Amino acid sequence: MAGETVITIVGNLTADPELRTTRNGGTVANFSIAATPRVFDKQSNQWVDGDALFLRCTAWRDMAEHCANSLAKGMRVIAQGRLQQRSYQAQDGSNRTVIELQVDEIGPSLKYATAQVQKMQSGGYQGGNGGFGGNGYQQPQQARQQPQAPADDPWGAPAGEPDF
Repeated sequence: MAGETVITIVGNLTADPELRTTRNGGTVANFSIAATPRVFDKQSNQWVDGDALFLRCTAWRDMAEHCANSLAKGMRVIAQGRLQQRSYQAQDGSNRTVIELQVDEIGPSLKYATAQVQKMQSGGYQGGNGGFGGNGYQQPQQARQQPQAPADDPWGAPAGEPDF
């Protein structure tokens, strides 16, 4: 949507995703990503860790379950989504404001690891990226090793916007 702050973050999960169900029956996964830049220290002539950024993340519906089933503490991930600010009253009565990432896309980083991708069949919401690339993955035609998916394959359809 127009005016939203979309960012991409690469970092490590600080804990396993916490999966829960809301009062309205929705599924949500909460987790934090720690992004630590590497900086060159001229005095020691070595690369060292810079100040870490800890960003709280939220994934909804099917993606929440996929995160809980696929991601674990310490995994390096790439996440893209929309920054949102939320205010609430803490148990001690103080007012608090947090900024969190509403995750639109997330996956393991393949810089230092390998992953096996498994397509999930689902009747619920699967996308939300406005039709840019659909809601699955597409390999170039010349690199495709397996036969093409049937015309009724939901991964071949463009993604729609969520009904919130």
